[in-house]
Amino acid sequence: MTDRLGELSSAGVAIWLDDLSRTRLTSGGLEKLRQEKHVAGVTTNPTIFAKALSDANEYNWQLRDLAVRGVEVEEAVRMLTTYDVRWACDVMRPSYDKSGGIDGRVSIEVDPRLAHETEKTVAEAKALWWLVDRPNLFIKIPATEAGLPAITATLAEGISVNVTLIFGLDRYSQVMEAFLAGLEQAKANGHDLSKIGSVASFFVSRVDSEVDKRLEKIGSDEAKALRGKAAIANAQLAYERYSEVFSSKRWQALADAGAQPQRPLWASTSTKNPDFRDVIYVEQLIAPGTVNTMPESVIKAYADHGETQADTITGAYDAARKAFSDLEAVGVDLTDVIAVLEREGVEKFEASWLELLDGVRKSLESAAQGVGTPGRVAQGNAKAA
Repeated sequence: MTDRLGELSSAGVAIWLDDLSRTRLTSGGLEKLRQEKHVAGVTTNPTIFAKALSDANEYNWQLRDLAVRGVEVEEAVRMLTTYDVRWACDVMRPSYDKSGGIDGRVSIEVDPRLAHETEKTVAEAKALWWLVDRPNLFIKIPATEAGLPAITATLAEGISVNVTLIFGLDRYSQVMEAFLAGLEQAKANGHDLSKIGSVASFFVSRVDSEVDKRLEKIGSDEAKALRGKAAIANAQLAYERYSEVFSSKRWQALADAGAQPQRPLWASTSTKNPDFRDVIYVEQLIAPGTVNTMPESVIKAYADHGETQADTITGAYDAARKAFSDLEAVGVDLTDVIAVLEREGVEKFEASWLELLDGVRKSLESAAQGVGTPGRVAQGNAKAA
């Protein structure tokens, strides 16, 4: 039986799971994916947590205790989410140790309402780092204009960072600059660079969704022929920039001090258009030193019928540039596309965060009225110790 996910890993792509829930932890599902499906990391976001807390009653015992203590809703959210992430970090610790700290990482995001406030983002990142207290944690910080200096400042504190919501090439270059500056400051501050990790989460399918909507509106045959071309070309050109930065003398000086490169992480890799192959954003983005974070449905699809080539990126730069040129020629303003996606990305996570707060608020109110299962407290505490 072909181990397609094993082939993908051997091609240099780290397979991460884009999901986390208390159910996945209590059932042993995450551990099974790590052992059987080559899953080497976990990413979370406010949308994932909002769904997890709305779907499961495994949180009832903890919600009851938080309600008894009179904890405010925002602090309750921190307690619930950091509990899950800490537990996930422990599940993934063997992958972290085996890879020398490269993989086995679990990400938790700062409050997305702080996306445009640098100092508060840094303070929140530090608080989450303290709360989870695991070396294989990543703090997710959005690549907004205010997020860039926050990335540098957080790395300078010796805290590992997953930079999220990257859509465009110019912003990606700024993210890599923020990373290099952060490591240089961390070195000056006396931190061990070999302990600091980072990935840059470059979003994929959302680019096609926005561009293809515009191509449909243009309506010409030339425009329609370009559907499904933008996202992969965008990511391929991002890898070209990554290759340039991490072969520079500036980077080599950091590498000589023990630093590991900030790997490109392909995010939003589930196919939104049913006309596209369901694993297209995996198959077409294979290259050494990358991460692809996928929902479990995509992991299963790739295990079933994914086709792995040694490298589907580095030989495609000219074709990717032509795709960009063709899109501009039919009237797609790619600069505007990226601006819209960044704005909407932050807004969507803000909406999910508010949904999460509202759900926890209602759960705390119910728990305070005596609804809950306190008998599960000991079990839960033992699991995440």
